[in-house]
Amino acid sequence: MKILVTGFDPFGTDIINPSIEAVKLLPDMIAGAEIVKLEIPTVFGKCAEVVHAAILKEHHDYVLNIGQAGGRFGLTPERVAINFDDGRIADNAGYQPINATIHEDGQNAYFTQLPVKAMVQAIRGVGLTSSVSTTAGTYVCNHIMYQVQYMIDKEFPTLKAGFMHIPFLPTQVLTRPNTPSLSLIDDVKGIQAAIEAIVGRDGLEDVESVEGIIA
Repeated sequence: MKILVTGFDPFGTDIINPSIEAVKLLPDMIAGAEIVKLEIPTVFGKCAEVVHAAILKEHHDYVLNIGQAGGRFGLTPERVAINFDDGRIADNAGYQPINATIHEDGQNAYFTQLPVKAMVQAIRGVGLTSSVSTTAGTYVCNHIMYQVQYMIDKEFPTLKAGFMHIPFLPTQVLTRPNTPSLSLIDDVKGIQAAIEAIVGRDGLEDVESVEGIIA
């Protein structure tokens, strides 16, 4: 089994992005699966081109995109991506879409094929906060999740993919009072646990449990 795991480069005012820093530190093998690591640009459109080229080259079984979600307390696997770009800030190429459709011939939304509830249970099992999220936002994180699902819909029907957000690093919240963070070591531990759950549920349905955020 081969799993592509991606992380974004820094964006906005931050000089570091925990997603790619954590991805770089993942083992090359997890639960018997080969882990292919890839940095992708925080740029609408371009990030999908980079992932598409990697899939064509490596023929992965799974894709797990990782992204930063400042303000969240835990690791949050995403359940759904929407066909909508609405940038709160410009991307790293200076593009800021407003109320834009990603693909005119795509579904309004795509659900992940990953066992998000099993992933949450596995992350909690290693002592970290986690919950299933039903909103990946409208920035580049949702964009790449949707784009990979569109690729599955149109081109790679046997591929399974999804997205997971992780919190800021401690160094990122020094000037952001009362903002949660997570260490890089814990990011890696949580992502590895999530991947172990993906491998363990391969060919099986997700677990039946309540793993969402309690409002």
